[in-house]
Amino acid sequence: MKAVLGLEDGTFVVGDGFGVEGTCSGELVFTTQMTGYMEALTDPSYAGQILMFTYPLIGNYGVDLQNFESSRVHASGCVVREIARVPTTRPSVAEYFEENALLGISGVDTRSLTIKTRTHGTLRASLIVGCEDGDEAVRLARSVPPITGTDLIGQVSCTGPYTITGPGKRLALIDLGVKRHIIESLSYRGAEIHVFPHNATPDEVMLAEPDALFISNGPGDPRRATDAIRCVSELAGDVPIIGICMGIQVAALGLGAETYKMKFGHRGTNQPVRYSDGKIYITTQNHGFAVDEESLPEGCTVSYRNVNDGTVEGFENRDLNITCVQFHPEAHGGPRDTEMHFFDRIYREIP
Repeated sequence: MKAVLGLEDGTFVVGDGFGVEGTCSGELVFTTQMTGYMEALTDPSYAGQILMFTYPLIGNYGVDLQNFESSRVHASGCVVREIARVPTTRPSVAEYFEENALLGISGVDTRSLTIKTRTHGTLRASLIVGCEDGDEAVRLARSVPPITGTDLIGQVSCTGPYTITGPGKRLALIDLGVKRHIIESLSYRGAEIHVFPHNATPDEVMLAEPDALFISNGPGDPRRATDAIRCVSELAGDVPIIGICMGIQVAALGLGAETYKMKFGHRGTNQPVRYSDGKIYITTQNHGFAVDEESLPEGCTVSYRNVNDGTVEGFENRDLNITCVQFHPEAHGGPRDTEMHFFDRIYREIP
């Protein structure tokens, strides 16, 4: 089964398809991680994107259902250099894609596509499995609306509120596409978690009488999280606010700051960040937008900074009791240091 990947700049590559025949489109993004491929594919933050792995062999230990970040794959499609087809005690990635009607392409030069993305920035793309028509793939890629103009959050948020019981502090969590391991990290510390959909109002959130408000990760442009931004704007100073990934961007927007779309984003398990005390942590990240440091209001201080490009990886506002990070501390990047450093600290500091 052949497949073709087309880009908006007119480039197309033909390879071998896996999964099922069909078409998908979205923003082509790359991740540098060597393992955790199913965690990435099931991360709701990849909704609306075709995920390309820079590591040349994907699938060598099969599909580990226990480590999914959600109940299904959210990436629109998958691009790899080589897909492992060896038998394992688990389903192979190719088998899982076929059983779940997913689309993938292998046998393409992912290195060259990654260099193109780093040089020109993220490009819109279309993947057609069961076809070699590059011109059609390019045409479809050019018809994809920009991710800044697409509301993806409603597709991945819960449809109604629910509660995860616990003996500890009460947290209200706004689900913009929350990863399962964030929930587990909070539950492990005993939190009672009241989860709300993306369109919850400040009054609905405060009915839970939370000790803190938690804003989760999510896909696409943070400016689309209008209700969550309103919650931050109206509740800042009344309740402690914690944000992860899109949560930091939403918190910044709620305080009147600005965000911007990055050239190709940070996606992978090896992003170094420097904490304000000078210590460096290796982190897991998945984001294409960032907080504009110059727009942060008075009282906000940058607590973490990316070592590679200097972008904001975390900020705090002690007066308003706001603590946010851009990376994923629950993902055990180095291997568990950021979880212990972030979750233990913020949970301990919640009044």
